[in-house]
Amino acid sequence: MRTQVCIIGGGPSGLLLSQLLHLNGIDTVVLERRSREYVLSRIRAGVLEQGGIDLLHNAQVGARMDAEGLVHEGIFLTAQNRDFRIDFKALIDKQVMVYGQTELTADLYDARDRLNGVVIHNVEGVQPHGLDGDAPFVTYSRGGVEQRLDCDFVAGCDGFHGVSRKSIPRSVLREYERVYPFGWLGVMSETPPARDEIIYSNHERGFALCSMRRSDLSRNYIQVPVDDPLEKWSDQAFWDELRRRIPDEAADTLITGPSIEKSIAPLRSFVAEPMRWGRLFLVGDAAHIVPPTGAKGLNLAFSDVHYLYHGLVQHYGGDDHGIMEYSARALARVWTSERFSWSMTTMLHRFPEQSTFDQRMQESELAYLECSDAAQTALAENYTGLPY
Repeated sequence: MRTQVCIIGGGPSGLLLSQLLHLNGIDTVVLERRSREYVLSRIRAGVLEQGGIDLLHNAQVGARMDAEGLVHEGIFLTAQNRDFRIDFKALIDKQVMVYGQTELTADLYDARDRLNGVVIHNVEGVQPHGLDGDAPFVTYSRGGVEQRLDCDFVAGCDGFHGVSRKSIPRSVLREYERVYPFGWLGVMSETPPARDEIIYSNHERGFALCSMRRSDLSRNYIQVPVDDPLEKWSDQAFWDELRRRIPDEAADTLITGPSIEKSIAPLRSFVAEPMRWGRLFLVGDAAHIVPPTGAKGLNLAFSDVHYLYHGLVQHYGGDDHGIMEYSARALARVWTSERFSWSMTTMLHRFPEQSTFDQRMQESELAYLECSDAAQTALAENYTGLPY
């Protein structure tokens, strides 16, 4: 079998890249090691920047998002039992969209089905070959049968643990990492959100976040030791701790209910350079990870898709400038988002070695944000998404 672009990984970035290339007359095959049902069962973040929203409209998959997504024109930051609002609309005339990644992935699958896009699931042993030459190919097995896919390019959308980044020689690859000494305990429940917009809470007991997927589906988090046993956290223990960490006004009206999903996620900052080697391009988590505090993970993957799909369209039109500059362009935005996510994480979380002085510094930083339009504008610009 042959295609123009082999895409390893059938998550949202791989599906979106495939859809955009297809609409521009470029053939793709997506290889995904899990089943479609498994991919659609993943619980992930759901805050989209305007650039990502525009990209989804370009891919003809924005209709349900427009109808069901929740437009947010600000966020709340809290400390010392009081909060204040960062008003994106008033500060910079921008907004974000809350739309669950599970729903987004379903929309992308539907779009690929409508165009008869090729997505091959349950593949094993995926391995790229000849990436530094003119004739790359990818081997894999499915149902015990070995397969070969010849292509012009390989897009590695296969996540942090995938094979794509590992295919770059160690003598070429540079990796930068910060692993955080805590995790997020997240609980999904069929309850109304604590507020109409997201609450980020700094508290001496640890960080808390009140978010949502729909008006009747909440996703709330608290900072916990990354090695905490999940069974330690009954639903009641979680709700009690969440109430302690958010302002009384929100805690008093918080509606609780049984969890429908509960997990502890580790946090890390990670960047791999370069994001292009030969005929291979890294996209999304294959190249970078951000702590979720800044809502940048999926958005960064989509900005990678933006740069890569434009570069490939230009290539097939006779201009290689876009693919030659892909890594530099993508990494410039990656590092800016890494900085923002790191700054939000360090401002809002309790670190194990943190002293009372450090806690007061965090509170002072939040107090400055509360009274400074300039500081709020900088946060709003970064949170809603810098231009591609």
